[in-house]
Amino acid sequence: MSIPDSVRVLERELREICGARLQSLVVYGQRTRESHAKTDAQAQSHSHGKASVRTMAVVDALNVADLRACAARTASWHEHGLATPLIVAAQEFGRSLDAFPLEFGAIIADHVVVAGSNPFETLRVDPSDIRRACEVQARSHLLHLREGFLETRGRADALADLIVQSAPAFAALITSIARLEGHGGDDRSAAARHVERIVDLPGALEEITMLVGVKEISSAEAERLFQPYFAAVERLVSYVDGWSVR
Repeated sequence: MSIPDSVRVLERELREICGARLQSLVVYGQRTRESHAKTDAQAQSHSHGKASVRTMAVVDALNVADLRACAARTASWHEHGLATPLIVAAQEFGRSLDAFPLEFGAIIADHVVVAGSNPFETLRVDPSDIRRACEVQARSHLLHLREGFLETRGRADALADLIVQSAPAFAALITSIARLEGHGGDDRSAAARHVERIVDLPGALEEITMLVGVKEISSAEAERLFQPYFAAVERLVSYVDGWSVR
């Protein structure tokens, strides 16, 4: 990929702030951003409709003065289509892999080094940590659906809102389970079809994941979707709970 000029400006400004302490700068999430850009309004930044470019900087050490200097430039970075950079101290990323295996694993799987050395060259996410994180996601989603259904008080319009509003979290869960199974792509439809085959739920997952970015559905559609949606989440909880490294 070509490195945007805005990222080069970010690199220069981070060097002004951190000097030789800046070890690496990477752009990440490009495949995800590009595959979602046409269908997901959330992939657009709030300024000028530009897609936010996500970056991570690795530094030897980080102090409050560094943070203040970065904070003074954050508005300008946003104006030029950059998301707020993720800044981590050296060794912090590797030591955090077990705590954030999904988030950091996604960065490792989809990044381009802009400057310095590759900070992920020797890192590997433990599959058992991914499984544990997937279980937290799945069980949390199931609890959310149960609570949300009760709060609809039987109203189909409220049920429609629940389904639409929960779709992004469900899509994220599906992507996580696909990654657990070695499916590295972040395309929602492909991930959903992959997981459908694995857990034997043909057609039960993709329809909900495709609601990401949809603002509303009809009450009748909500009534049709909720039961298979809820059953699918229960099935995913059981699957992840019993998953083991093959």
